[in-house]
Amino acid sequence: MRHLTLLKFPVLALAILCLLLLSVAAKAQTDSTSAQTDTTAQTGVGKRWVIETKDGSVIQGRFMGQTEAGIKLMTESAGEVLIPNNQIRSAKVLDEAKFRKGVYWFENPNSSRYLFGPSAFSLRKGEAYYQNTYLVLNSFSYGVTNNFTIGGGFELISTFTGNPIVFLTPKYSFPITEKLRAGAGVFYANAIGTSDNFSGLGIGYGLVTYGNTDDNATVGLGYGFVDEEFSSQPVITISGMKRVSRKVGLVTENWIVPADGSYGIFSYGMRFMGEKITVDLAFLNNADIASEIPIGVPYVDFVIKFGK
Repeated sequence: MRHLTLLKFPVLALAILCLLLLSVAAKAQTDSTSAQTDTTAQTGVGKRWVIETKDGSVIQGRFMGQTEAGIKLMTESAGEVLIPNNQIRSAKVLDEAKFRKGVYWFENPNSSRYLFGPSAFSLRKGEAYYQNTYLVLNSFSYGVTNNFTIGGGFELISTFTGNPIVFLTPKYSFPITEKLRAGAGVFYANAIGTSDNFSGLGIGYGLVTYGNTDDNATVGLGYGFVDEEFSSQPVITISGMKRVSRKVGLVTENWIVPADGSYGIFSYGMRFMGEKITVDLAFLNNADIASEIPIGVPYVDFVIKFGK
């Protein structure tokens, strides 16, 4: 009975998580209109704004005021324009610090993870994302609060074998200073329909991240467990991210097990970014892999972000 409860918990949590993601997507349009009104009251003339209209157009300019007719922006290409209120899908004030040589760098939409492993950055409350790795590993995450993220997912191929693999990835993180954050979490996985003698596997970890969402480094320490027995040796992770242009970043994620002379996997790759999507193209490598494939094993994933 205990094992059946463990198996049902990931499935139930995953179902709840999917419902939360659907509610975020459905709620986005309504929230954006109210957010636009709130932002208007808090900002003055001259701030840089970006407005997305219901037909998909994106207009950027200096805020000149708002009337019952709509929002006025002073744009560089068309001068002063009026966007009717009933045509506005979303509106937000742009952070002046994110302008580099006159070009706005949108926020990194996937700062809470490197390739698969986490950083100490969290999703904000109400944000969510879907990640697909190798087209078969599907994961979902939702920001319950600004510090607590609940995640979960499943492996596609195993769903056709009668023993689908599901996993949970809760994480709590918090700021220590402006550039330093800490966090802790668990990765837990199990296969539905396996022997009652198996209660799952995973890793419990803690980590610290230094930097900002564009340029950062993370060190983590965790202990793996299989069937309620923990490893006597820790797993160390060292990861980093460097944004080199508006839409491109460099990313690395490295796992080290300091046992029997140490063993591990290191990776290096590139992240291609849009405002709501990222695509990672990387290679996984170590001495054993390099002896057969010098460049390493290709790694591919993409992330779609929802919410704010």
